[in-house]
Amino acid sequence: MSKLLEVRNVVKRFGGLTAVNELSFHVEPGESLGLIGPNGAGKTTIFNLIMNELQQTSGEIFFDGREISREPTHERVKMGIVRTYQIPRPFHEMPVADNIRVGMMPDNFWDMITKQPDYEGERAIARSVGFGEREIAMYPGELSMGDLRRLELARTLAADPKVLLLDEVFAGLTFGEIGRISELLLEKRKEGLTYIIVSHDLRSLAPLVDRVVVMSFGATIAEGSFDEVIANKKVQEAYLGQ
Repeated sequence: MSKLLEVRNVVKRFGGLTAVNELSFHVEPGESLGLIGPNGAGKTTIFNLIMNELQQTSGEIFFDGREISREPTHERVKMGIVRTYQIPRPFHEMPVADNIRVGMMPDNFWDMITKQPDYEGERAIARSVGFGEREIAMYPGELSMGDLRRLELARTLAADPKVLLLDEVFAGLTFGEIGRISELLLEKRKEGLTYIIVSHDLRSLAPLVDRVVVMSFGATIAEGSFDEVIANKKVQEAYLGQ
């Protein structure tokens, strides 16, 4: 299959510190890829580079066969690359419905002022992540951490992504909340959504991914199925402390 998103020999240095070191990996259309590694491995940094929230020192990033290393963040979002954050970033002055609506807004000014809001569409997205009418009317400050995670997902899904970058979506959640978000991701996976997921919760990650890339000190140390990489001695030494 063709590569939808490809990171090729990417390096990111902060002064004398190399945070990402000749990193290469890809994800194919409809594939779910896990990205794991110990703290400080460079996982969030590579997401920042993919979104151009940071600029790589060297190397190339391709999307759908196009080299995008010089494209600004908003252009990458228009192409279909969307991400969540470890710490949710909702618009606190807006209720859930309006937060989702922002993700559905057209990208040109004329459509923005002439096109009618898709109220049913935003509610369908809200329902797809488990929100009822009561939650749709609530403000972010009234939501639990699990609900904030679901709102992050709803906002990204509203942008109709071609590939979704999920950064520690299980962090700080209860077992029940993890289960609900896992069910949502499994459903979206069946619908053909391509995603890359960073998580320290390996047990929850296992059923959600087709393939796993393991990072340590900014570089790839293993790649394969979940079972293959967990059995890899380098992974056990670097990630599991064995």
